Amino acid sequence: MSNVTVSSSANKVSSTSPLRSGFWLVVFGAALWGVDPLFRIILLKSLTSSQIVLLEHVVLFLAASPVLWRHRAELKGIGFRQIGALLIVSWGGSAGATILFTMALSSGDLNAVLLLQKLQPIFAIGLAALILKERLPKNFGILIIVALVGTYLLTFGWSIPFGHVNNFIGVSSLMALGAAALWGGSTVMGRYLLGSMKYETVTSLRFILALPLLFVITTLEGAPWQINGGFGASAAIAINLLLQALLPGLLSMLMYYKGLSTTKASFATLAELSFPMTGVIINWIVFQQLVTLPQIIGFALIWTALFFISSQQSKAQTL
Repeated sequence: MSNVTVSSSANKVSSTSPLRSGFWLVVFGAALWGVDPLFRIILLKSLTSSQIVLLEHVVLFLAASPVLWRHRAELKGIGFRQIGALLIVSWGGSAGATILFTMALSSGDLNAVLLLQKLQPIFAIGLAALILKERLPKNFGILIIVALVGTYLLTFGWSIPFGHVNNFIGVSSLMALGAAALWGGSTVMGRYLLGSMKYETVTSLRFILALPLLFVITTLEGAPWQINGGFGASAAIAINLLLQALLPGLLSMLMYYKGLSTTKASFATLAELSFPMTGVIINWIVFQQLVTLPQIIGFALIWTALFFISSQQSKAQTL
């Protein structure tokens, strides 16, 4: 249900039309995550992954602290359930899932890990039904299949990404499944929090609460902080770090949580499939990688599924 009260049926229909639905804010917020490699590539030449994430969250902490202070009155009503949900969102979704996924990529079969990570919507939809008691609309299962097939084609094309079942058996596969479960759970817990908190507050707490854990992880890593190349290199790192934190970081999450506040978690998890589509577009425009026919078909399948899901979401809000 939308938390916006309207005074006429005409306004009600307009506020829930597919093109103005919060569902599409989730789509565009997730799509912004796809521009992250543009900035991360330069940063990885001088910093480790954990150092980049830590510095990014320092920037986000500075941006989010004034917002959280403004909405500090909401913190008085936080109970144990909200604290647990916040830890899942910040420690699980922001830190734990990323670490597990990175470790899986470095130690296992790449294609198997990527394919297993695509199971994230299944975890989110199951948890949404269990925890949030969300009911799925008619034909929703078909749209899930269409979206997942589209994502598969974007990632692997016509090829079969594995040659033997043993590629799916091992520690790396468990870590990939763990990352998918944590990301799916983060979506559901974020939706739960938005039932009692403003999206600005949830966004701020996600960044702020993840910072101590990232500091501990980076300290235990023990990698030296070395930035070579003089002032020019330092300035480039600072600019890319700032852009990475503010665009695929802060702006994307503000859009994401604002949209999630009026979108079912089971719908939102499929809206997040806009992320791999952005990756294909970035690879084509920036890195001059040819877009294949299977990727075009996958792109069309995902956007078709997203449009119909948005339409169902809007119809449900008018009831």
